Amino acid sequence: MKQKILNLLGLATRAGLLVSGEDIVIDAIQKKKAKIVFIGSDASDNTVDKFQKKCFHYKIEVNTMFTSEELSRSIGKTRMVLAIVDLGFYKSIKKYLGGVENEG
Repeated sequence: MKQKILNLLGLATRAGLLVSGEDIVIDAIQKKKAKIVFIGSDASDNTVDKFQKKCFHYKIEVNTMFTSEELSRSIGKTRMVLAIVDLGFYKSIKKYLGGVENEG
């Protein structure tokens, strides 16, 4: 299941429906475009705390089940934080998250 989610992240990247990088993801959260935010499980406590608080405030789901290396490999760029900005991809990912334990 985890691999299917990572594959969907790669597809969303190629479709232009995923944003990555701290500043861009924060902007997407504040504009309520982000549907789900992925934070690398190995991110610093400050990074995790910052994004969890921001997402809680804007009622956006957070997921920390993948390492930054797994996230980076799936999108082809070195990133610690990603956000899906498309409802269709979010729903597809959500289906798979139902079968996988979510830490976030």
